[in-house]
Amino acid sequence: MQLDPSRQNAADNYKLLTNLVVPRPIAWVSSLGDGGLVNLAPFSFFNAVGSEPLYLVISIGRRDDGTPKDTARNIEARGEFVVNLVTEDLLTAMNVSAADFPPDQSELTAAQLHAAPSVAIGAPRLAEAQVSLECRLFQRHALGANTLYIGEVVMFHVADHLLGPRLHINGFAPVGRLGSPSTYCRTTDRFELPRLSYAQWQETAT
Repeated sequence: MQLDPSRQNAADNYKLLTNLVVPRPIAWVSSLGDGGLVNLAPFSFFNAVGSEPLYLVISIGRRDDGTPKDTARNIEARGEFVVNLVTEDLLTAMNVSAADFPPDQSELTAAQLHAAPSVAIGAPRLAEAQVSLECRLFQRHALGANTLYIGEVVMFHVADHLLGPRLHINGFAPVGRLGSPSTYCRTTDRFELPRLSYAQWQETAT
């Protein structure tokens, strides 16, 4: 079956895209708003896109009335944000923070979570998160109804129990977004598949 996006409405296209491009990691973004209020919101249009420098991207849509979301306003106003990764023990709190709280209320308080100071930026990280990435805004790009924010990672926070020899990460199992509107996945079922060189492929192909 062929489905032409130009012949469908935006809601149907969103549903198809977010149910087919899976799984996607979740950026649980903490940022500072007016008066130092901490905002916390999850976004699954998110990934790492560069290693030198360290770049990641988050794509943020607008509210139903067309106004910018709090996270977008905060990133543009201060030029910084923190990406906290969501593990299963924090899934309920993440879901609470996804509600459309008014700008003068902190999702952090509603979800019964706590802020911890960052090192390189002013926006706080999430104390309960096993992994947090402090980011400075590098660039923003308008993408139709969304805005793409490219952030440079300027500090890693990784729980001690996750770090093995040579910075190998052990036992980290973040939750992924699997489909719209509310399907998620675990990352505990894993397998190894060593990458082949061309020479190794030639040996197996003959």
